[in-house]
Amino acid sequence: MATILGTILTFAVVFGILVFLHEFGHFFMAKLVGIRVEVFSFGFGKRLFGVKKGTTDYRVSVFPMGGYVRFLGEGLFEKDRPIAPDDFAAKSRPARFGVMAMGSVMNILLAVVLLAIVNIGGVTVPVYQEQVPVIGWIEAGSPAAAADLRVGDEILNINSRPVRTWADVELTVGTKPAKTLTIEVRRDGSVLSIPLLTEKRTRYEMGYAGFYGTVLAQAFMVYSGSPAEKAGVKPGDVFVSIDGEPVYFYKFVAMIERSPDRELVVGIEREGRPLTLRITPRREGSVGKIDVSVEVQSVKRKYGPLAALGESFRENKRLAFLLIRFIRDLFTGEASTRHLGGPLEIANFSYAALQMGFMVLLRWVAFISLQLGIINLFPIPVFDGGQIFVILIEGIFRRDLSPKLRQIWLQIGFVIFVALIAFVILNDFVKKLPHGWGSLVPW
Repeated sequence: MATILGTILTFAVVFGILVFLHEFGHFFMAKLVGIRVEVFSFGFGKRLFGVKKGTTDYRVSVFPMGGYVRFLGEGLFEKDRPIAPDDFAAKSRPARFGVMAMGSVMNILLAVVLLAIVNIGGVTVPVYQEQVPVIGWIEAGSPAAAADLRVGDEILNINSRPVRTWADVELTVGTKPAKTLTIEVRRDGSVLSIPLLTEKRTRYEMGYAGFYGTVLAQAFMVYSGSPAEKAGVKPGDVFVSIDGEPVYFYKFVAMIERSPDRELVVGIEREGRPLTLRITPRREGSVGKIDVSVEVQSVKRKYGPLAALGESFRENKRLAFLLIRFIRDLFTGEASTRHLGGPLEIANFSYAALQMGFMVLLRWVAFISLQLGIINLFPIPVFDGGQIFVILIEGIFRRDLSPKLRQIWLQIGFVIFVALIAFVILNDFVKKLPHGWGSLVPW
């Protein structure tokens, strides 16, 4: 019950901040150019409660799935209606364009500011994700093993798209479930093109290949009285070898498990200094244990204010292009609709982010804010981008669309909007069905 309540409250706070800021952008710009704002609403549908101040009704409506600002004259389609000086239609196209775009601008600015704050506080980054994508481990029976990819292969391109780091590889493969990818690798000085058929993993249908980089294991917690503690292992130590053989994360775990009661010579790095320890895993059944929690080797980076802002701009730019590319892949069938998240998924992830810490939550809010800002600019009726599109068309032809055409455009948009909301909510429910039930749904 506490989890459900926490999820609902976290979602309300996160979504409330994003919607309020978005609508405040419209409100602020409208006031700036002299347009009368009649309604400032959090949510859609029937008014629940609110307060009227001046000419504006500030309200909370029954369906908290967004919000809106209504301007004087907006949604009126009479051909010869009188137009007041503070009517939306009375203002120039650049003024109307600015009003409609400002909501998304505010969301994008929020994303930049929040990521800058996170960068100042410090960002924990897995070391391998920034490395050149050289394969360090291949899981037995995986698609990578079946494709005859090998340890030491350097991945250059996936589907003719360059990949420079393991973060690029993970993102590209993760969004291509059950797809045949063309992997271009450098092996022994030669460049090879290898087809690889990915698998689907998890209820989100993430693409899986089974190859990994040089992911080192790092001690996170060392248990009292454990073989690891007796040998001198400390939190933060990075495991680099066992008996002189290099070990990456997965191999390290496997070698420990198959070596009960046998002394191992373990090479570690501690604050950049190499050390050698002798550890004898205790026996638990037929498996060896040294009683240490390990995580992927990570490094924490902190930035000064200007550097943090610059890094935030770069990260948001990268995420913006990834979002646009993902939407394109959805239309071409390269990406799965299971990767989409509606309000239920956003609520769950928001609560999970809160539990992981305030900085993680800020990063999540920035991510959602950026997506909200960009998607709202798409030329879909009812979205801000739909109205911006109309203003641009009117500017090109130097005449306003007829009231009839505007009404048809908005009616089409309403149908699309309702269909999108229904789709993402149903998609959220499908992902929570028991394994196999999702195949009953056409996507």
